Amino acid sequence: MKKFLPLIIIAIVAIGIYSWGKGFNNTAVNLQESATKTWANVESSYQRRNDLIGNLVKTVQGAADFEKGTLTAVIEARAKATSVTIDPSNITPEQLAKFNEVQGGLSGALKSLLVTVERYPELKANQNFLELQSQLEGTENRINVARDRFNESVEPYNNHVKVFPNSILAGILGFEPMTYFKSEAGSEKAPDVDFDFN
Repeated sequence: MKKFLPLIIIAIVAIGIYSWGKGFNNTAVNLQESATKTWANVESSYQRRNDLIGNLVKTVQGAADFEKGTLTAVIEARAKATSVTIDPSNITPEQLAKFNEVQGGLSGALKSLLVTVERYPELKANQNFLELQSQLEGTENRINVARDRFNESVEPYNNHVKVFPNSILAGILGFEPMTYFKSEAGSEKAPDVDFDFN
């Protein structure tokens, strides 16, 4: 019996390590998939906004002598925003910053468009425009909720792969911490609001 004792101990340790590794890997995969799916929901919300913007531009183009420069800026920003994609299984801070930058550019162009529309009472009264504007406002809220949910789904994954001793196994198996969605640079400052009626 004594000569089998080392083999039994080795077998018990091997089974324990295998169980820990299997449990770690399966949990990491499940949490990573959850975060990846949540990122897809963020992209889906942005896609909805892009689709609505196309309809909004077409509606606004029908208005007489509307500023073409504003429309062009929105169309170009929309094209840039749709050209940047992110691999959800490998989100890096640089990718997220670039994505955030182009989406911020689109948001700025869209705000300019909506401010410019204020000078066109016949367009503001157009039912199609009002409905699209309302849908865009709702979509912006959806985008915010989707980004928050993405960050909530990244947290348990990052906690799982960063705690010791899981961090050792994460490094061996290639599970890197995921990047949180962050606000645009400068968005922590309150914007200046200037109502110049002259």
